[in-house]
Amino acid sequence: MNPRKKPKFLRQNWQALKTLRHIKWRRPRGMHSKLRRKEKGKGFSPKPGYRAPVALRGLHPSGLKEVLISNVKELQKIDAKKEAVKIRSAVGRKKRVEILKKAEEMKIRLLNR
Repeated sequence: MNPRKKPKFLRQNWQALKTLRHIKWRRPRGMHSKLRRKEKGKGFSPKPGYRAPVALRGLHPSGLKEVLISNVKELQKIDAKKEAVKIRSAVGRKKRVEILKKAEEMKIRLLNR
């Protein structure tokens, strides 16, 4: 396993039951559980060593900080070098188009076009 990549922490027995595939991590508690006993090849458990460095926590994979925007006025406060913009889902088409045009003018990166 590449030390820079975090594994997906999958719930025990996720492959057997269709309903478990999208459910978040749950700690294995079974008496005979191979995952709880940390046997080789039985999956990974979250540990402190997997945490990201403080400087990178909460950042978008591009390295920019995500900022939620709901109107054109909020675009004025954005620092294009450090922050990227996500338009809120509640924003309609007309206002979304205005935000897109203004963001292109200001050369601000949009994460959800």
